Amino acid sequence: MRDAISGLIGRYDQLGRYFDRAAIDRINVFYSESSIRLAAVELINREAAGIVREASQRLWLEDPELILPGGNAYTTRRLAACLRDMDYFLRYASYALIADDLTILDERVLNGLDDTYKSLGVPTGPTVRGISLLGEVVSEMLAEAGVTDAAAVVRVPFDHLVRGLASSNIRGR
Repeated sequence: MRDAISGLIGRYDQLGRYFDRAAIDRINVFYSESSIRLAAVELINREAAGIVREASQRLWLEDPELILPGGNAYTTRRLAACLRDMDYFLRYASYALIADDLTILDERVLNGLDDTYKSLGVPTGPTVRGISLLGEVVSEMLAEAGVTDAAAVVRVPFDHLVRGLASSNIRGR
């Protein structure tokens, strides 16, 4: 897995160039946001089950048909799979967040996920909303803990996942 710094070094090394002002500015941003990233990942590690529970409850309130007969989260097995996937998205978002590098999301989550969901009949619309809610819950919990200006940094991996799946947004139930 790459991080923002190793990715930057790799790009400049391939070009055979020294860091320019843009590279140095990028490194400064990475380090200036490090306390927010650490606080967010510590929160996610400590509260993952609660974050998933809160995001899923918000999703069910917004779209109760998902957990009713015929809904895609109806039956214990399907509900458990939905919660497992939300936890999976949260975990990978935390990796991308701490590394400040979204490529892990493309490589390990988004590549092929859309095709898999389509083949299984899993609607991407509620999945996209669930991922967005995960980001909202984490941002809110950080704000409650006194971590200011965290939302802009924390939302990046969740928004990347949302954009990656939203292009094939299938409503479904």
